[in-house]
Amino acid sequence: MAGLLERKTTHFVLWRPRETAPPPVLVIGTFQPANPPVLAGEQRFELQPSPLGSDLWEVAAADCGLQDGQVYHYWFEVQDTSVYRTQHGRMLCTDPTATTTDWRLKSPQPTGPYGPEDCHPASVICYADGRLQVCDPGGETIDWSGDPAPATLPPNQRLVIYELPTAWTRAGSESDWTVGVGTFRDVMALLDAGHAGANFSTVAALQLGHAHLKELGVNALELLPPADSFVKREWGYATSNYFAPDFDLGFPEGDSWPTANSDLVSLIRLCHQQGIRFFVDMVMAFANRYSYRNINFLDFHINYHSQDAELFAGGQKRDPFGGDLFKYNFQTQAYDPVTDSQGGQLVPARRLMLCYLTHWMDTFRVDGLRLDSVNNIANWDFLQEFTEHARDLWRRRWSEAGQPMHGADERFLVVGEELSVPLDLVRQKRLEGLWNEKFKHRLRYAVLGQNDPEDASFEATVRNLIDCRNAGFGDLAQAVNYVTSHDVEGMRNERLFNFLSNNGIVETEPRIKLAFVCLLTAVGIPMILAGEEFADQHDKDLHSGKQVDSVNFERREEHWRLRIFQYVCRLVRLRTTYAALAVNDTRFIHQDFTEGRRVLAWQRGIEGSGELVVVVANFSDWGTPDRDGAHAEYVVPNWPSTPAGKRWREVSQDREVPSEWIGREPLFPWEAKVYALV
Repeated sequence: MAGLLERKTTHFVLWRPRETAPPPVLVIGTFQPANPPVLAGEQRFELQPSPLGSDLWEVAAADCGLQDGQVYHYWFEVQDTSVYRTQHGRMLCTDPTATTTDWRLKSPQPTGPYGPEDCHPASVICYADGRLQVCDPGGETIDWSGDPAPATLPPNQRLVIYELPTAWTRAGSESDWTVGVGTFRDVMALLDAGHAGANFSTVAALQLGHAHLKELGVNALELLPPADSFVKREWGYATSNYFAPDFDLGFPEGDSWPTANSDLVSLIRLCHQQGIRFFVDMVMAFANRYSYRNINFLDFHINYHSQDAELFAGGQKRDPFGGDLFKYNFQTQAYDPVTDSQGGQLVPARRLMLCYLTHWMDTFRVDGLRLDSVNNIANWDFLQEFTEHARDLWRRRWSEAGQPMHGADERFLVVGEELSVPLDLVRQKRLEGLWNEKFKHRLRYAVLGQNDPEDASFEATVRNLIDCRNAGFGDLAQAVNYVTSHDVEGMRNERLFNFLSNNGIVETEPRIKLAFVCLLTAVGIPMILAGEEFADQHDKDLHSGKQVDSVNFERREEHWRLRIFQYVCRLVRLRTTYAALAVNDTRFIHQDFTEGRRVLAWQRGIEGSGELVVVVANFSDWGTPDRDGAHAEYVVPNWPSTPAGKRWREVSQDREVPSEWIGREPLFPWEAKVYALV
């Protein structure tokens, strides 16, 4: 545990308040339901400099007259330091390392040049047995009983990641659609047939007896940022409180109080029990309404209008997306909240983020990280420091589970998102993997029968698409490939169904299936944006931005979409279980561009291993003439030999292939066949 987090178990602590005359004050009491709710039994305690460091201010919990077993709501009163105001007053702020926030109870609006956005949610803590403990407002605490050892989780080479936004759509009145919050409990209903949905209990995919993600077969879940945000769930990229899980995700409709911590732990424990890794999406370039904006802006944030903001190559400014950029280059002498030492030189924002990382890895036992917008973090040294610290924390967790270290490293991954795909971040080991945005670009050209302008030919586009090493990656675990990501704004980024429709494609089903064959047989870790597995489409106009469209699980029940879903399920099962797709070995064995054809075949797997996958993909309107005739065939020369005792199975349609037809079956337009030795 980081030093500051350990100190928080016995003291209320505030690190690096900028203005300390008068001192910061702890304002604490209990939640009292009312309209609106109020803080009952309010007490005020001045914080004092800690013996651990003069910039660490604290008051011992034992000196606050707290009752054993009681849940408390609190704020820190500080002098505002926001650089965007010329007048500053005293205000109540959320504890910047609060592990629980309660947006039902917000601080009064300060007097002066302040508005409703300056009303901070209360921090929540439980005092029990002389210690301050993480809890929900109803007193619920974290329970990890029944959590399997990390060795039971899948390695990076076998992953299929499911990227899940928590803004979902459901049918409203008069055939309209309404957007709601897919809570942690709703996600559990996607994983286990014994759980029913909360806010989406009427959707078939979330009702008892159904388990959409279990049926799909993915083995890694990545929620779009689950840390607390002032925004009522869009995509979630507006983090307000880094150490707390999101209030809305833990507050299903009809409940009396939120249970975000206990619900998130239940979700992650369920993932582990199902053999599913949990990736946390972390937004570290900027914050939105984070309390350090008021507590000490200049130590932690950059004035976007200042010269300090120009940190990109060529003087290009980092983009705060309406928030406050973190200052990752400012060094000062300070108490170190990670090592619990004092007096050394450090970068406050970096050490804060390492504490944030430690809390999420220790408290929530996450098994992988996705770092958002690393270009706007704009500090490769810090990315390396963050990655190495994450890896050390993972190895410690693995060791504490009493397991030999063999297999540990391949069951954890730190992935960065930067759409220009700067491969040096991986080559220099600043990160362990990158989102492969160029896979999406090439795939979208390919399913239109076009070559990517970056490639010399259509064949080059497919070769670079299928083997990420041709695009500069060194290993399949370094590249996260996807058909669509949550960045759906703008032309060629929309959901695949909409992309095809916008390009005049009426019969979308064959090309969507072809796209998933490419995704799930390519070298790299496949990632599926929620809804793509059943050809979801946009419910709103994307011109208003990427953070408005939602997942509509009700669409899955449409017959043609259900066919696509079942098709993808078969491919996912192959990808997660079959050894030939867990290695880099790839060989193109056939290409045919005669008479309007664009047919390529590739082989995955190690020669002589007894496990091979062969894909025959038709990227054209051409199809075998008289396909239903007794003698119709398309011959693929150089087909690998069939070892004794083995046979070929065509996976996408789940059928055995007679030996006399292997390598010579007819092809439909825009069809791919996936054969595996069994």
